[in-house]
Amino acid sequence: MLSVSADTIRRWEKKGLIRAQRSGINYRLFNLEELERIQSKISGNNQENKYKVLKSNIKTKFKVVELFAGAGGTALGFHNAGLQHVLLTDWDKNAVGTLKKNKPEWNPVLADVRNMDFSVYQADIVEGGFPCQSFSYAGRGLGFEDIRGTMFFEFARSIKEITPKIFMGENVRGLLRHDGGKTLNSIVSILKSLGYRVAYKVLRSQYLDVPQKRERLIILGVRKDLDLPILFPKEKNYTVSLKEAFEDCPKSVGQEYPTSKKEILAKIPPGGYWKDLSVDLQKKYMGASFYMGGGKTGMARRLSWDEPSLTLTCAPAQKQTERCHPEETRPLTVREYARIQTFPDDWEFVGSMSSQYKQIGNAVPVNLGFHMGQCLIAMLQNKPDKSTMEIIYPGQEVEVSERVMTLGL
Repeated sequence: MLSVSADTIRRWEKKGLIRAQRSGINYRLFNLEELERIQSKISGNNQENKYKVLKSNIKTKFKVVELFAGAGGTALGFHNAGLQHVLLTDWDKNAVGTLKKNKPEWNPVLADVRNMDFSVYQADIVEGGFPCQSFSYAGRGLGFEDIRGTMFFEFARSIKEITPKIFMGENVRGLLRHDGGKTLNSIVSILKSLGYRVAYKVLRSQYLDVPQKRERLIILGVRKDLDLPILFPKEKNYTVSLKEAFEDCPKSVGQEYPTSKKEILAKIPPGGYWKDLSVDLQKKYMGASFYMGGGKTGMARRLSWDEPSLTLTCAPAQKQTERCHPEETRPLTVREYARIQTFPDDWEFVGSMSSQYKQIGNAVPVNLGFHMGQCLIAMLQNKPDKSTMEIIYPGQEVEVSERVMTLGL
């Protein structure tokens, strides 16, 4: 029907261009209409541009307190979904400067959360992308008091003091497997001990209107006295390419390559990396890394127009995680970084160029925040949308969490 091989379709899936459903052990099911769209996009015939910053016209009275807010990716997504902020806090002065410049009415506060009293705030939702330090196990189960000194403790303390109806924690996918899963199990146990039902899931941004292959672990909790479902957004059947994201992108500042590096990267084709160089150039560029194990796929990496971007880092020109423009031999600019994270073009970032890259690279994509914001609103209203949301009813949380852990989804 498509005049392409099964291997080609499997390659599209591996690249994150198309989402498959599993059928039995050896079969994958694909949406034919979306396969045709991907084929058209790759051939350059597709005129539809799916890139946009999602925004709802509905405004609710549900209030949010957010810790570790950074440059506001989650917060702006929540705002665009219809939630209201009463406090955002971070200890990075430039990130808080960014929040104050764009949304001073959100009450952004520059502070160390360890010194904050959260009992003075009332909110329906507490959210935080807490940094996750290793916990010490010493052969015993960790309780609330045993995690003092970690940023997760401050997140848990804010929940204990505010007692919101819902909380949302956000972290990297690696937390699933950290210390053989013990860290996440301890986190879930502690959150449950505070009086919440808890479930978690890894969300893949490229299937949620974000032109980036970025995965985030989302942990949701609902207060046990409330008969409310836990909701996660269902993945879409489409992805958004870098070409769509960069259409009419404003010019901005950006890093530059030194001449020697630019000469090497000029030889890399779109979507290629160090293995596209001659062996002599590979050895010259890679140095000792050439002889080490692992794929090293981030080295001398050029992005591709017809795919979502690789996960952004805090700097676009790091040797191990290169993010070279698909066509021009240069790192991505600040505004291109922002487009990939679905920040609107009028969202201004405060601080040096390196600080702006760091703020954007650390952010949750705005559109991912939007989809989660819609789920949180539907949870509070007890009006789940079965067509766009995965519904976890009271009593199913442990089952779902264990299934997610087992399958690594």
